[in-house]
Amino acid sequence: MEQISKSTLDFLADLKYHNEREWFNANRKRYNEAKAEYERFVQAIIERIVDFDPILKGLEAKNCMYRINRDIRFTPDKTIYKTHLGAFIAKGGKKNGDRFAGYYIHIEPGNNSMIAGGAYMPPMPWLTSIRNNIDEKGETFLKILNDSRFRAVFGEIEGEKLKGAPKGFSRDNRYIDLLKMKSYLASTIISDKDVLNADFFDFTIKACKAMKPLNDFLNDY
Repeated sequence: MEQISKSTLDFLADLKYHNEREWFNANRKRYNEAKAEYERFVQAIIERIVDFDPILKGLEAKNCMYRINRDIRFTPDKTIYKTHLGAFIAKGGKKNGDRFAGYYIHIEPGNNSMIAGGAYMPPMPWLTSIRNNIDEKGETFLKILNDSRFRAVFGEIEGEKLKGAPKGFSRDNRYIDLLKMKSYLASTIISDKDVLNADFFDFTIKACKAMKPLNDFLNDY
């Protein structure tokens, strides 16, 4: 069973305080080791998720993992490197984050790791489809959100909301609070201690399994 080691968290913690190319190049071996360990972890997670989400069969971790380099072209923050490791597991990998809901695994020291999923800022055609499904099958959606396994891991669904009713829906719609949402997300924060725990792999699988009904609903378009 794959695990995340303290050396990986230590590298990311050090990178936060030495976020510069010269330091990174001098510590590239540490980065490569952390990246390889994380890739093994994500690949093992994918291979277990396939048992209950077979659409992911054949997916490779390398196609789900985000680059450590930040895109600094359009931001005043010119920090070069991310201080976390992240992977979005969905059909086709991270490139399809604007097409499919999926599972997100985020490793960041300082008790900032998380397991998350759902649909982040879906494009309007997809978002409209989600809203139509909620309008038509709202009780099914509420059943998913109120399932004890989902709530035990993630609590409540998250996401930025419109101030008013979206176009085409009445503000008196019984599901208006859900229809106002612009993202449909769920997440749980993981402490450093729990990331390093031998049970973290199994907990990640449990969380992804609890997430699947939400993803299935969001991907029904």
